[in-house]
Amino acid sequence: MILVLDARIIIKWFFRDEPDEQYAQQALQILQLMGSGQVRAIQPPHFMAEVSAVLAREKPERAQPDIVDLLNLEWRVADSVAVYAEAISLAVKLDHHLFDTFYHAVALHEPDATLITADVRYYNKVRDVGRIALLENFSFEDVH
Repeated sequence: MILVLDARIIIKWFFRDEPDEQYAQQALQILQLMGSGQVRAIQPPHFMAEVSAVLAREKPERAQPDIVDLLNLEWRVADSVAVYAEAISLAVKLDHHLFDTFYHAVALHEPDATLITADVRYYNKVRDVGRIALLENFSFEDVH
């Protein structure tokens, strides 16, 4: 299974013990599946900077070691012209931030990929476009 994980999913890995961090266990299940090789992740080029910014602001004492841990995971980065063009097109059409549409563009251009998001607002705007699932509704039964 190929997944694109928006920054909110990845951030949940580092804030899993926070009482208000919803669906952290589902996010951790994705991490475990990545570790076992059952899930492969493909990401837009900005994802590491986006996650780093949140960690630096919210957990400055742990940001550097946490990013090292992330960098040690196997990630594929999608940065083709087609992905950039799709991200821009979605951002303009939806009047939405490019960083969010970039994740979706990767899923739309990678065969068999699905964007997993915790961003309900974005999901509601684009669910009809396809190749997107909310973390809270994501079915792990498709992962073998």
